[in-house]
Amino acid sequence: MIKILFVCHGNICRSPMAEYFMKELVRREGLEKMFEIASAATSSEEIGNDVYPPARKKLAEHNVLCPRRAARRLTRADFDEYDLVIGMDSENLRNMRRICGDSPKIHLLMDFTDRPGDVADPWYTRDFEATWRDVSDGCKGLLEKIKTEAH
Repeated sequence: MIKILFVCHGNICRSPMAEYFMKELVRREGLEKMFEIASAATSSEEIGNDVYPPARKKLAEHNVLCPRRAARRLTRADFDEYDLVIGMDSENLRNMRRICGDSPKIHLLMDFTDRPGDVADPWYTRDFEATWRDVSDGCKGLLEKIKTEAH
């Protein structure tokens, strides 16, 4: 089983978008039993809150189910539990390393695309379409890399 944890600042926009889209991608390919996918925050300010409504709406536009959930914070135990810990931006990466230490498990989502960098943060830009493009491209690239390495 491959265990993936997506991480952003608050765990209400980008990381849950990546979590639920990745779950949908593996479901479409019949690979659900091969994966455990979750998300977490590097900060504590949104702990307990559900997915931000505009992020939920964007997922729904793309037929991605997004059940109710509560934001939670990344822990050192998560780092031991998951095979891949995928951050949304360079600030997340710094905070992930502060919480968990440095490791080859830690990556940026956009590193799995042909345009490395940060996933657009819709909390500040309000551009959920740009975030969707980044998350979609990153998750597709990540899944392709996993499938390629499995063969």
